[in-house]
Amino acid sequence: MKTIYIDFTALGDYEDFYAQLKEKIKLPDHFGDNLDALSDIISGELEMPLHLEFVNMSVDQLETFEDLLTTLEDAEDQVEDFTFTYFLEQFEDDDEEETKEE
Repeated sequence: MKTIYIDFTALGDYEDFYAQLKEKIKLPDHFGDNLDALSDIISGELEMPLHLEFVNMSVDQLETFEDLLTTLEDAEDQVEDFTFTYFLEQFEDDDEEETKEE
């Protein structure tokens, strides 16, 4: 299964997301940067099996990209051999670091 990783560390908006997606996946020339187009290519034009994984999402990005997450969760339910996951960025607790240094 092919896995595509999208790193949200430097993503601020949908324009940033689609730019990174286009770097990782060869999209058709007619692809429009919108959720309907994304859903269409997942359901008919991308080679499966495919796993799309978002890494380093912030809590704020969960809200910003809520419609994207919903679209991909729906695609996962509807398209055989397509899976999707996302992971929040991890922060170390400053108190833990101080304790380790002592």
